[in-house]
Amino acid sequence: MTQLALFDERPAAGPDGLRYVGDFVSTEAERELIAHIAKLPLKPFQFGAFEGHRQVKSFGFRYDYTVQRLTESDPIPDWLQTIAREVERFDELSEGSIRQVLCTDYDVGVGIGWHRDKPHFDKVFGLSLASPCRLRFRRRKGDGWERFALNAAPRSLYRMEGEARHEWEHSIPAVERRRYSVTFRTMKR
Repeated sequence: MTQLALFDERPAAGPDGLRYVGDFVSTEAERELIAHIAKLPLKPFQFGAFEGHRQVKSFGFRYDYTVQRLTESDPIPDWLQTIAREVERFDELSEGSIRQVLCTDYDVGVGIGWHRDKPHFDKVFGLSLASPCRLRFRRRKGDGWERFALNAAPRSLYRMEGEARHEWEHSIPAVERRRYSVTFRTMKR
């Protein structure tokens, strides 16, 4: 599996607009984030009438699949604002650019199917915590699929924009150990 060597490079044959960095947060910061997430009122991911196996809590905004629109959620708490500012600095965004945060708990055997984030969102950043995951990408190419996979290590951060965000779908197969993630999103103008 290929990983990015430098912050602004992408893996060979990987999606344009994918950026990855390992050890974005310290081990201590990771422990603190996991402790905060564990205290949240997490609920199963709701996809209309379907209930997913991962547990989630949204801040800022959330997409309501029942009414099929973006709705306001609880404000982003201070403990997430701090890391959101670090993510903004990482991508040279102005402060306050991140307006939606999703905390997710993936138990053993839980993943997420192929999808693209909702079109209301622009840049998507994922902070991987507790255990690694395989982040898979695919896009149609003729009668088949062009594919790419990235091993996201604990404490790493990835960013999707441009082609990686809008042309490629992504998924995470069932994890072998409990994993947490924090997804940070900017909004489309």
